[in-house]
Parts: sequence; C-alpha cells; structure tokens
Amino acid sequence: MIQFEVETNCGNSRAGTLQTPQGKIHTPIFMPVGTLGTVKGMTPEEVAETGAEIILGNTYHLHLRPGDELVKKMGGLHKFMNWHGPILTDSGGFQVFSLAKLLKLDEEGVEIRSHLDGTKIKLTPEISIAIQQNLGSTIMMCLDECLELPATRMEVERSIALTARWAKRCKEARKKSSGDFGEQALFGIFQGGGELDLREQSLEQIVEIDFDGYAIGGLSVGESKEEMYRVAHHIAAKMPADKPRYLMGVGDPEDLLEGIEAGIDMFDCVMPTRNARNGSLFTSHGKISIKQSRFQEDPEPLDSDCACSTCQHYSRAYLRHLYKSNEILGVRLNTYHNLFFYLSLVKGARAAIKEQRFPEFKKDFLEKYHSGIDGA
Repeated sequence: MIQFEVETNCGNSRAGTLQTPQGKIHTPIFMPVGTLGTVKGMTPEEVAETGAEIILGNTYHLHLRPGDELVKKMGGLHKFMNWHGPILTDSGGFQVFSLAKLLKLDEEGVEIRSHLDGTKIKLTPEISIAIQQNLGSTIMMCLDECLELPATRMEVERSIALTARWAKRCKEARKKSSGDFGEQALFGIFQGGGELDLREQSLEQIVEIDFDGYAIGGLSVGESKEEMYRVAHHIAAKMPADKPRYLMGVGDPEDLLEGIEAGIDMFDCVMPTRNARNGSLFTSHGKISIKQSRFQEDPEPLDSDCACSTCQHYSRAYLRHLYKSNEILGVRLNTYHNLFFYLSLVKGARAAIKEQRFPEFKKDFLEKYHSGIDGA
C-alpha cells in the first residue's frame, strides 16, 4: 500500500519518503489542488514539470460531476485525467459544511442540498469511502465533521466524538470492500478547534483506530496565524512519528515553513492556483499584483531567481498585458509560476533539513520574501 520513512530530522522538521503504488513522494511536499480532476489551467504534464509529485482531488465535487461511477467506468481518476502519480482525495466533509446547504446532521451522516442545482445528497462515512474507491485515489480521507467556529467547548467535545465514530466506520467500510482499483491508503483526521487539550483528545481517539497517516483538520478557517501556529506546533509533535503528518488547507509560503518547522510532512491549498488566476503572484521578494501599472513597461522577468519557464521566457510587462487582456495564456503562465514557486520552496526546505540548516533556510527565505520586489 504505502510505506513512510523519515530520513532526516532537523529539530522537529523532517525529510522523508512516502512510497506509494503510483510512485515515491519526497516530503515535505505541497500538493496542488485539482478539485474537478484538473489543476485549473494546467495539463498534468505541466503540473509534473513544476515539481508536483502528488495532487489532490475532491470527493464532493467529483461525485456531483462528472459522477464517481462514470470515473470508475473510465478506469479511475488516474486514467481519466492522465495523471500517473499519486492522488489524494479528501472526504468531501469540508465542502459539505462550507458550500452545500446542510439539511440534517446526525449519527448516520449528513443530508445536504447540492450547491449546483439543489439536489438532495446524503453523505455518510460508508458513502464517502465508496465514492473514493470509485475514484481509485492513492490516499483516501475519512469523513469528519468540520465544526463551524467559534463553538462552545461542549459543541467541540460532541463534534470530536462524532468524528471518531465516523472514522471507525470509514475504516470498517474500507475493510469490507477494496474497490476495483486495489488497496488504497486511508488517513484519519482529527479536530478540536483551538483547545489544545481537545486537540490531544481527538488525536488520541483517531490514533487508537490506527490509520496510514494523520491529518490536522479545522485550521486555516479564519483563526489568526498566531493561533494556527500555536496549535500546529503543539499538536504536530504529538502525532505518530512513523506516519505521514498532513496539515489540511494550508497555506501561504510562510505557513508552509512554519508547518515544516513544526514537523508537518504534507500540505495542500488552492492559494497558488487561485491567486494566479487573480494576478497575484509569489516571488522570492514577496507577493505582487501583476495588474499594477508599475509593471506596464517592465522588461524584467517576474522573479530573476526563479528557474520556471514563465520567468525564463516572459517579462512582467507581457504578463501584465495578458492579465489586463483576459487572455487564457496569462492564467496558465501565472499558475505554472506559482506552483513552481511553491514546489521549489518545499524542495529547498527538504534539502536544508537534510543538511541540518533548516532554521537558517527559513530565516533567509523570510528576510528576502519580506524585502519587497525591487526593494519596494
């Protein structure tokens, strides 16, 4: 199935490898988000060129369209989208609680109305696993309750208990059927809001069930960065050392470095791709908005320190022109660059960990990142 090995520690940060049936993943790693079986604007070949080794697909969205049964008929998600590396599918839980209209939540699962056409949909731990087995992903995620915050302590306690019971049912569902695409790994998710003792309690409950990896859920949902970092640093060190650690939905470059410092191995976020479509681009000197008039006659590459094809071949003036003209090529070039930037960051962090210099790497990166492009 999957095999994880920590190769090097530098403080709490770790460099490792995650061997999967679809290939080896070098951690720490960032996973581009391919919600509907596509990383928006990119071919799978281009995504691989940026350094991506694993991508994320979305159970809820793919269930709605084109339908997980259709994906299964087409040979599974890997074949359907022509991505030959590992794929992680989330359970659909976050989208259920953030996008759809919640009709009912009980021990069995949730009933919702689709955000697309209002169709009534039922999602239970068993249904979530069945959908992910139809998709044939490398790593499946357990269905969890994404509690809306702020919430009372009593509400959080109820929620983490339900999440643990659902996690047990997810594992049982996988035991009963391996699907049509062989055995898939299954990660457990723990919650707990900002309450450190409840985070520990939720983690203990999920670890007791025993999964192939563990994910921190319910962060980067509106709390301050300080709060997110406090929880991540506290709980990451208590997660099993011999299993992959995944921080869901995080984040910007600073968040990635903070998570890596805490001992996290895997990250995903829509930020690099969504920001690219809005003309917000990451550079070694910070984030810039390419639509700004100061780039209208700028012949320089987006980031002179970046080796991606966008920076090697196109000027800031050209990228601004494409954005202002609503040209599709602008979205593609911007997305390629942002993903390359993120994947280069985690690759650099991995090298620094292996050379026992991660604190210096983080310090140097952030000093430069906060300096401003062209010293501005």
